[in-house]
Amino acid sequence: MTIERCQVVVAGAGPVGTVIATLLAKAGVSVILLEAGADCAQDLRASTFHSPTLEMLDEIGITPMLLDKGLKAPVYHWRDRQSGEVIAFDMAELADVTRYPFRIQCEQYHLSRALAEGLEGYANADVRFNSRVLTFAQDDAGVDLSVETTIGIERIRADFLIGADGANSIVRKWLGTEFDGFTYPEKFLTLSTDVELADYLPNLALVNYVSDPDEWLVLLRVPSVWRVLVPVNGSVDEADLLSEANKNGIFKRLLGDGVEVKTHHRTLYRVHQRVAKSFREGRVMLAGDAAHLNNPLGGFGMNSGIHDAFNLFEKLLPVIQGKGDLDTNLALYDRQRREVTHSFTQTQTKANMALISGGQDGAHEARRKELLAIRDNDEQRRAYLMRQAMFQSLKQAALIR
Repeated sequence: MTIERCQVVVAGAGPVGTVIATLLAKAGVSVILLEAGADCAQDLRASTFHSPTLEMLDEIGITPMLLDKGLKAPVYHWRDRQSGEVIAFDMAELADVTRYPFRIQCEQYHLSRALAEGLEGYANADVRFNSRVLTFAQDDAGVDLSVETTIGIERIRADFLIGADGANSIVRKWLGTEFDGFTYPEKFLTLSTDVELADYLPNLALVNYVSDPDEWLVLLRVPSVWRVLVPVNGSVDEADLLSEANKNGIFKRLLGDGVEVKTHHRTLYRVHQRVAKSFREGRVMLAGDAAHLNNPLGGFGMNSGIHDAFNLFEKLLPVIQGKGDLDTNLALYDRQRREVTHSFTQTQTKANMALISGGQDGAHEARRKELLAIRDNDEQRRAYLMRQAMFQSLKQAALIR
């Protein structure tokens, strides 16, 4: 059987996989990008691109597309569903530190598809859909992979393998890497509708985190639709949760009686807070959801995965070019991205979840007062905006040696 040869295999053609494959291809590295599906997944979960991520993506020329397709959202709201109180934050205050003082609301698959198409223009890059990593084994010099396609099994020999193949990562499972953390008891239901929610809910921003002890919500505007994220009882039958009756109940409670709402998507999923014990073993690295999972509050998941990709590229390219030590560089990638995942992403998303879902108890009121104090103090508000925009997490990572 013929064995193909390349420098890097990337498993997974989502945002993280397509970004790192593009970085490698632009640098002249031979790369094969494998995707188990027939196309880049049309995942409805991630849609927020933060300021530093937009700056990074400028390096591969894709930010103008996101600006063109997406919506600029400088302002986002923390809203109390029962009282109607709105606590607003405006990213425009960071105009002195970034050329993108806003979030871009754009579905992640636009990024993945554009980059996958762009890779076709590189002679040293190959994008293969319907190609799933079956097994791999590594030695001191490289990684041998078996890949299942629609017509058989292919063999590839690569210098390195990057697992960017999502929450159910085959690469992580074959490594046997522990994936510590927990799963939220409730499931999350995402609904999309072209009904203009702002016609019924006054003073609505493009990004809204709506706290409530009984049924909290996230209301996000993307170019074509509003997306509504709501927690549902994980023990209830999925057919009931996805039913017309349940959808109608959610929108009746949100918008009132008499509003007929048609949804284009109803997606149900579990949400986890998990981090891999290691982001690297030998010549195999993990990035994105394959390495860490968190709840969606704050829009940190996809962004932190893209930050993984840029960090890993920075460490891996000198090794490939013979200008850096393999163990030193890749161990630093593991330390920087794994430690900042624990200290920032996991901590911040848990805090966001506590704020939005907390009952009307002393702890919830204390968090509300803390948020108001941050909003009303110039120094604290700026630090908070830097944190929520993920500039702080990148600074933290860079300090880890």
